[in-house]
Amino acid sequence: MTISEYRLPQAAFSWEELKKDANGLIPVIVQDEKTLQVRMLAYMNEEAYNTTLKTGRMTYYSRSRKEQWVKGMTSGNIQYVKSLTADCDLDTILAIVYQQGGLSCHTGAESCFFHTISEIPEKGKSAEEKAKENLQ
Repeated sequence: MTISEYRLPQAAFSWEELKKDANGLIPVIVQDEKTLQVRMLAYMNEEAYNTTLKTGRMTYYSRSRKEQWVKGMTSGNIQYVKSLTADCDLDTILAIVYQQGGLSCHTGAESCFFHTISEIPEKGKSAEEKAKENLQ
C-alpha cells in the first residue's frame, strides 16, 4: 500500500466529543514525524476533521478564506497523518505528520515557527551575539 492509499482506523473521538472555540474550530499543532519539529498551527472545523480522518491527508479550515483546504494541494507539500492525539481537555489536536515536500509554511519556510522572540543564549555567547547571528 502506498502512502496515498493509507486510510486511518476508526477515530477514538467523534467531532461532537471535542471542545471547539466559539467559531466551531479546534486548533491543530502539526509536528514532523521524524524530527518532531513543530511545522505549523492550523484549525479544523467538522468538515476538515472528518475529511482528514477519511483521507489520511491533513485538511484544515482557513479562517481568513473561510474555506476548507487540503494541505499541499496547491504547493505539493502534502501532509499525511501518522497520528492524531487530543490534549487532556479535548480542545487541541496534536498531529504527527509525514511531510511530502520540505515546506510547511506559506512563506516558503520549512516551519511556520522561525521568528525568535527570546531564548536563553548558548553558553559563552551573550544575547546580543546570538541575536546578531540570527540576523545573518
